[in-house]
Amino acid sequence: MTTSKITSTFNKIIKTEATLSALPLRVLSGIIFAAHGAQKLFSWFGGYGLEGTGQWMDSIGMSPGFVMALLAGSAEFFGGLFLIVGLLTRPSAFVLAITMIVAILSVHIGNGLFMATNGYEFALSLLAITLALLIQGGGKYSIDHKLSK
Repeated sequence: MTTSKITSTFNKIIKTEATLSALPLRVLSGIIFAAHGAQKLFSWFGGYGLEGTGQWMDSIGMSPGFVMALLAGSAEFFGGLFLIVGLLTRPSAFVLAITMIVAILSVHIGNGLFMATNGYEFALSLLAITLALLIQGGGKYSIDHKLSK
């Protein structure tokens, strides 16, 4: 693959409109994702860390639990950080959307919609946000926008 073809592909991935609508979606969901990932990876904010999260994932049939915790925690933590700054917004949003689909289908779907019963409404909201960011990109105040100029 030639350098110009790589550059062209990269530019298509990071292309974004100079709108402000992505900013609150990116920053606020990025904080939420990064915090949830930090719970899984580092035991921050009352989380169980990789060991505890891995054991829980094993208990619900997501094996090997430690690897699944590492993957989910990394996707959420680093994907969240990337959303906050607007770097590789579309790929980050794609990975986070997949993470939310897995969370909905493997953990929450059997509990109904509402959070009061550990339902899927929160994960569904995050899924909607990530899909919007996947479609529109990082927006005016993103690193993607700066790089695409």
